[in-house]
Amino acid sequence: MFSYCADPSALEGLSWYLCYLTTGKHMAFYSSFGTVLLLLAITAPVALGFGFLGAMSARSQFAPLSWLGKGYIAVVRGVPDIAFFLFFVIALDQFFEWVRHEVKCPDWEQPIRQGNDFVVCAAAKLPLGNAPQMVHEIYGFSLAVLTFAIVFGAFAANVLFGAMRAVPRAQLETAEAYGMSQRQCFWRILVPQMWVYALPGLSNLWMVLIKATPLLFLLGVEDIVFWARELGGAKTPRFTDYPHGDWRMWYFLALLVFYLAFTRVSEVVLDRLMTRLTRGQATLAGEAQRKAA
Repeated sequence: MFSYCADPSALEGLSWYLCYLTTGKHMAFYSSFGTVLLLLAITAPVALGFGFLGAMSARSQFAPLSWLGKGYIAVVRGVPDIAFFLFFVIALDQFFEWVRHEVKCPDWEQPIRQGNDFVVCAAAKLPLGNAPQMVHEIYGFSLAVLTFAIVFGAFAANVLFGAMRAVPRAQLETAEAYGMSQRQCFWRILVPQMWVYALPGLSNLWMVLIKATPLLFLLGVEDIVFWARELGGAKTPRFTDYPHGDWRMWYFLALLVFYLAFTRVSEVVLDRLMTRLTRGQATLAGEAQRKAA
Protein backbone atom coordinates (compact mmCIF):
# COMPACT_ATOMS: atom_id res chain seq x y z
CA MET A 1 0.00 0.00 0.00
CA PHE A 2 2.86 2.38 0.83
CA SER A 3 5.72 3.19 -1.54
CA TYR A 4 8.41 2.20 0.94
CA CYS A 5 6.87 -1.31 1.17
CA ALA A 6 8.29 -2.24 -2.25
CA ASP A 7 11.26 -4.03 -0.64
CA PRO A 8 10.09 -5.80 2.55
CA SER A 9 13.56 -7.23 3.19
CA ALA A 10 14.85 -3.70 3.84
CA LEU A 11 12.19 -2.91 6.43
CA GLU A 12 12.42 -3.26 10.16
CA GLY A 13 10.57 -2.22 13.29
CA LEU A 14 7.32 -0.28 12.97
CA SER A 15 7.65 0.12 9.19
CA TRP A 16 7.80 -3.68 8.79
CA TYR A 17 4.65 -4.20 10.83
CA LEU A 18 2.84 -1.37 9.04
CA CYS A 19 3.61 -2.84 5.62
CA TYR A 20 2.84 -6.35 6.83
CA LEU A 21 -0.61 -5.37 8.14
CA THR A 22 -1.54 -3.61 4.89
CA THR A 23 -0.84 -6.43 2.44
CA GLY A 24 -3.55 -7.69 0.10
CA LYS A 25 -4.22 -10.75 2.23
CA HIS A 26 -4.67 -8.61 5.32
CA MET A 27 -7.12 -6.41 3.45
CA ALA A 28 -9.06 -9.58 2.63
CA PHE A 29 -8.87 -10.49 6.33
CA TYR A 30 -10.32 -7.12 7.32
CA SER A 31 -13.10 -7.38 4.73
CA SER A 32 -13.97 -10.86 6.02
CA PHE A 33 -15.29 -9.20 9.20
CA GLY A 34 -17.83 -7.53 6.93
CA THR A 35 -18.65 -10.96 5.50
CA VAL A 36 -19.53 -12.20 8.99
CA LEU A 37 -21.65 -9.14 9.75
CA LEU A 38 -23.40 -9.45 6.37
CA LEU A 39 -24.15 -13.10 7.10
CA LEU A 40 -25.73 -12.16 10.43
CA ALA A 41 -27.69 -9.27 8.92
CA ILE A 42 -29.22 -11.50 6.23
CA THR A 43 -29.53 -14.76 8.16
CA ALA A 44 -31.28 -13.35 11.24
CA PRO A 45 -34.46 -12.09 9.48
CA VAL A 46 -34.54 -15.05 7.07
CA ALA A 47 -34.20 -17.52 9.96
CA LEU A 48 -36.90 -15.63 11.86
CA GLY A 49 -39.14 -15.98 8.80
CA PHE A 50 -38.51 -19.73 8.67
CA GLY A 51 -39.19 -19.91 12.39
CA PHE A 52 -42.45 -17.98 12.13
CA LEU A 53 -43.69 -20.22 9.32
CA GLY A 54 -42.61 -23.31 11.26
CA ALA A 55 -44.39 -22.15 14.42
CA MET A 56 -47.56 -21.30 12.48
CA SER A 57 -47.45 -24.74 10.86
CA ALA A 58 -46.85 -26.51 14.17
CA ARG A 59 -49.91 -24.89 15.80
CA SER A 60 -52.12 -25.37 12.73
CA GLN A 61 -55.36 -27.31 13.17
CA PHE A 62 -54.75 -28.96 9.80
CA ALA A 63 -53.00 -32.19 10.85
CA PRO A 64 -50.60 -32.68 7.88
CA LEU A 65 -49.42 -29.08 8.14
CA SER A 66 -48.95 -29.45 11.89
CA TRP A 67 -46.95 -32.65 11.37
CA LEU A 68 -44.80 -30.86 8.81
CA GLY A 69 -44.04 -27.97 11.18
CA LYS A 70 -43.31 -30.19 14.17
CA GLY A 71 -41.24 -32.54 11.99
CA TYR A 72 -39.14 -29.65 10.71
CA ILE A 73 -38.47 -28.51 14.27
CA ALA A 74 -37.67 -31.99 15.55
CA VAL A 75 -35.46 -33.14 12.68
CA VAL A 76 -33.28 -30.05 12.37
CA ARG A 77 -32.90 -29.61 16.14
CA GLY A 78 -32.04 -33.30 16.53
CA VAL A 79 -29.12 -33.30 14.07
CA PRO A 80 -25.71 -31.88 15.10
CA ASP A 81 -25.10 -28.53 13.41
CA ILE A 82 -21.79 -29.54 11.83
CA ALA A 83 -23.25 -32.73 10.33
CA PHE A 84 -26.25 -30.81 8.98
CA PHE A 85 -24.07 -28.08 7.51
CA LEU A 86 -21.72 -30.49 5.77
CA PHE A 87 -24.59 -32.58 4.39
CA PHE A 88 -27.16 -29.95 3.53
CA VAL A 89 -24.89 -27.65 1.51
CA ILE A 90 -23.89 -30.55 -0.75
CA ALA A 91 -27.49 -31.79 -1.03
CA LEU A 92 -28.83 -28.32 -1.77
CA ASP A 93 -26.18 -27.66 -4.40
CA GLN A 94 -26.88 -30.97 -6.14
CA PHE A 95 -30.63 -30.39 -5.99
CA PHE A 96 -30.31 -27.02 -7.74
CA GLU A 97 -28.06 -28.54 -10.41
CA TRP A 98 -30.43 -31.48 -10.91
CA VAL A 99 -33.38 -29.11 -11.47
CA ARG A 100 -31.36 -27.08 -13.99
CA HIS A 101 -30.21 -30.30 -15.64
CA GLU A 102 -33.78 -31.50 -16.13
CA VAL A 103 -34.76 -28.16 -17.69
CA LYS A 104 -31.71 -27.37 -19.82
CA CYS A 105 -30.61 -30.85 -20.89
CA PRO A 106 -33.75 -32.99 -21.47
CA ASP A 107 -31.94 -35.12 -24.06
CA TRP A 108 -29.18 -36.20 -21.68
CA GLU A 109 -28.94 -40.01 -21.77
CA GLN A 110 -26.19 -40.75 -19.26
CA PRO A 111 -27.05 -41.38 -15.60
CA ILE A 112 -26.54 -38.47 -13.25
CA ARG A 113 -25.24 -40.74 -10.52
CA GLN A 114 -22.08 -42.41 -11.75
CA GLY A 115 -20.63 -44.22 -8.75
CA ASN A 116 -19.65 -41.57 -6.23
CA ASP A 117 -19.78 -38.80 -8.82
CA PHE A 118 -22.69 -36.43 -9.48
CA VAL A 119 -22.53 -35.57 -13.19
CA VAL A 120 -24.76 -33.03 -14.93
CA CYS A 121 -24.41 -31.26 -18.26
CA ALA A 122 -22.16 -28.21 -18.44
CA ALA A 123 -25.13 -25.85 -18.87
CA ALA A 124 -26.62 -27.01 -15.57
CA LYS A 125 -23.55 -26.35 -13.44
CA LEU A 126 -23.95 -23.81 -10.65
CA PRO A 127 -22.26 -21.53 -11.11
CA LEU A 128 -21.06 -21.97 -14.69
CA GLY A 129 -17.43 -22.89 -15.18
CA ASN A 130 -16.68 -19.66 -17.02
CA ALA A 131 -18.42 -17.46 -14.46
CA PRO A 132 -16.33 -14.79 -12.70
CA GLN A 133 -14.83 -15.58 -9.31
CA MET A 134 -17.23 -13.13 -7.70
CA VAL A 135 -20.18 -15.22 -8.90
CA HIS A 136 -18.68 -18.35 -7.31
CA GLU A 137 -18.20 -16.49 -4.02
CA ILE A 138 -21.74 -15.08 -4.04
CA TYR A 139 -23.20 -18.51 -4.80
CA GLY A 140 -21.26 -20.16 -1.98
CA PHE A 141 -22.23 -17.38 0.42
CA SER A 142 -25.91 -17.71 -0.59
CA LEU A 143 -25.86 -21.45 0.11
CA ALA A 144 -24.31 -20.73 3.50
CA VAL A 145 -26.99 -18.14 4.33
CA LEU A 146 -29.79 -20.50 3.34
CA THR A 147 -28.29 -23.34 5.38
CA PHE A 148 -27.84 -21.12 8.44
CA ALA A 149 -31.42 -19.84 8.06
CA ILE A 150 -32.92 -23.34 7.87
CA VAL A 151 -30.95 -24.60 10.87
CA PHE A 152 -31.58 -21.64 13.15
CA GLY A 153 -35.08 -21.24 11.78
CA ALA A 154 -35.97 -24.54 13.42
CA PHE A 155 -34.76 -23.28 16.80
CA ALA A 156 -36.61 -20.01 16.27
CA ALA A 157 -39.74 -21.96 15.38
CA ASN A 158 -39.55 -23.83 18.68
CA VAL A 159 -39.13 -20.56 20.59
CA LEU A 160 -42.02 -18.84 18.78
CA PHE A 161 -44.25 -21.89 19.16
CA GLY A 162 -43.74 -21.78 22.92
CA ALA A 163 -44.28 -18.02 22.97
CA MET A 164 -47.59 -18.39 21.13
CA ARG A 165 -48.75 -20.89 23.71
CA ALA A 166 -47.65 -18.58 26.54
CA VAL A 167 -50.09 -15.81 25.55
CA PRO A 168 -53.06 -16.11 27.92
CA ARG A 169 -55.92 -17.97 26.30
CA ALA A 170 -58.41 -15.67 28.04
CA GLN A 171 -57.30 -12.75 25.87
CA LEU A 172 -57.97 -14.70 22.69
CA GLU A 173 -61.36 -15.80 23.98
CA THR A 174 -62.22 -12.20 24.83
CA ALA A 175 -61.31 -11.10 21.33
CA GLU A 176 -63.46 -13.88 19.86
CA ALA A 177 -66.33 -12.78 22.12
CA TYR A 178 -66.06 -9.28 20.62
CA GLY A 179 -66.59 -10.80 17.19
CA MET A 180 -63.04 -11.10 15.90
CA SER A 181 -62.30 -13.94 13.51
CA GLN A 182 -59.51 -16.43 14.19
CA ARG A 183 -57.32 -14.63 11.67
CA GLN A 184 -57.89 -11.29 13.41
CA CYS A 185 -57.19 -12.82 16.81
CA PHE A 186 -53.97 -14.26 15.52
CA TRP A 187 -52.58 -11.11 13.91
CA ARG A 188 -53.99 -8.49 16.30
CA ILE A 189 -53.82 -10.25 19.67
CA LEU A 190 -51.52 -13.26 19.58
CA VAL A 191 -48.64 -12.07 17.36
CA PRO A 192 -48.12 -8.63 18.99
CA GLN A 193 -47.99 -10.16 22.47
CA MET A 194 -45.96 -13.27 21.77
CA TRP A 195 -42.74 -11.28 21.19
CA VAL A 196 -42.56 -10.47 24.90
CA TYR A 197 -42.36 -14.17 25.68
CA ALA A 198 -40.19 -15.03 22.67
CA LEU A 199 -37.51 -12.37 23.04
CA PRO A 200 -35.46 -14.10 25.81
CA GLY A 201 -35.23 -17.27 23.74
CA LEU A 202 -34.55 -15.35 20.54
CA SER A 203 -31.83 -13.37 22.33
CA ASN A 204 -30.06 -16.59 23.29
CA LEU A 205 -30.51 -17.85 19.75
CA TRP A 206 -28.92 -14.67 18.38
CA MET A 207 -25.89 -15.24 20.61
CA VAL A 208 -25.61 -18.83 19.42
CA LEU A 209 -25.86 -17.64 15.81
CA ILE A 210 -22.98 -15.21 16.40
CA LYS A 211 -20.85 -18.00 17.83
CA ALA A 212 -21.77 -20.30 14.92
CA THR A 213 -20.41 -17.98 12.23
CA PRO A 214 -17.00 -19.76 12.24
CA LEU A 215 -18.85 -22.65 10.57
CA LEU A 216 -18.52 -20.56 7.40
CA PHE A 217 -14.97 -21.87 7.33
CA LEU A 218 -16.31 -25.42 6.93
CA LEU A 219 -18.54 -24.31 4.04
CA GLY A 220 -15.64 -23.00 1.98
CA VAL A 221 -16.28 -19.31 2.64
CA GLU A 222 -13.15 -17.28 3.34
CA ASP A 223 -14.24 -15.88 6.69
CA ILE A 224 -12.27 -14.46 9.60
CA VAL A 225 -11.33 -17.93 10.92
CA PHE A 226 -9.95 -18.94 7.53
CA TRP A 227 -7.78 -15.83 7.26
CA ALA A 228 -6.68 -15.97 10.91
CA ARG A 229 -5.37 -19.48 10.40
CA GLU A 230 -3.90 -18.62 7.00
CA LEU A 231 -2.10 -15.46 8.13
CA GLY A 232 -1.15 -16.62 11.60
CA GLY A 233 0.62 -19.81 10.56
CA ALA A 234 4.41 -19.82 10.44
CA LYS A 235 5.82 -18.31 7.23
CA THR A 236 9.28 -18.81 5.80
CA PRO A 237 11.14 -16.47 3.40
CA ARG A 238 10.64 -19.01 0.64
CA PHE A 239 6.85 -18.56 0.61
CA THR A 240 6.32 -14.95 1.68
CA ASP A 241 7.94 -11.54 1.69
CA TYR A 242 7.07 -11.16 5.39
CA PRO A 243 8.40 -14.28 7.18
CA HIS A 244 7.35 -14.80 10.80
CA GLY A 245 6.77 -17.49 13.36
CA ASP A 246 3.52 -19.06 14.50
CA TRP A 247 1.33 -16.05 15.27
CA ARG A 248 -2.01 -17.82 15.27
CA MET A 249 -2.53 -17.10 18.96
CA TRP A 250 -2.50 -13.34 18.30
CA TYR A 251 -4.84 -13.58 15.33
CA PHE A 252 -7.33 -15.72 17.23
CA LEU A 253 -7.01 -13.36 20.19
CA ALA A 254 -8.19 -10.59 17.84
CA LEU A 255 -11.18 -12.77 16.91
CA LEU A 256 -11.89 -13.31 20.62
CA VAL A 257 -11.96 -9.56 21.23
CA PHE A 258 -14.19 -9.04 18.19
CA TYR A 259 -16.75 -11.64 19.28
CA LEU A 260 -16.78 -10.46 22.90
CA ALA A 261 -17.30 -6.84 21.83
CA PHE A 262 -20.03 -7.78 19.37
CA THR A 263 -21.92 -9.94 21.86
CA ARG A 264 -21.68 -7.17 24.46
CA VAL A 265 -23.21 -4.65 22.04
CA SER A 266 -25.92 -7.21 21.24
CA GLU A 267 -26.71 -7.65 24.94
CA VAL A 268 -27.16 -3.91 25.41
CA VAL A 269 -29.44 -3.60 22.36
CA LEU A 270 -31.50 -6.65 23.33
CA ASP A 271 -31.91 -5.43 26.93
CA ARG A 272 -33.26 -2.10 25.68
CA LEU A 273 -35.58 -3.86 23.27
CA MET A 274 -36.86 -6.09 26.06
CA THR A 275 -37.50 -3.06 28.27
CA ARG A 276 -39.48 -1.41 25.50
CA LEU A 277 -41.55 -4.50 24.70
CA THR A 278 -42.44 -5.28 28.32
CA ARG A 279 -43.56 -1.74 29.17
CA GLY A 280 -47.18 -1.94 30.28
CA GLN A 281 -47.38 -5.71 29.77
CA ALA A 282 -48.82 -8.10 32.32
CA THR A 283 -45.51 -9.92 32.77
CA LEU A 284 -42.89 -10.09 35.50
CA ALA A 285 -40.70 -7.60 33.63
CA GLY A 286 -43.64 -5.25 33.14
CA GLU A 287 -44.59 -5.53 36.81
CA ALA A 288 -40.99 -4.76 37.79
CA GLN A 289 -41.10 -1.59 35.68
CA ARG A 290 -44.35 -0.48 37.32
CA LYS A 291 -42.87 -1.02 40.80
CA ALA A 292 -39.71 0.88 39.86
CA ALA A 293 -41.80 3.80 38.60
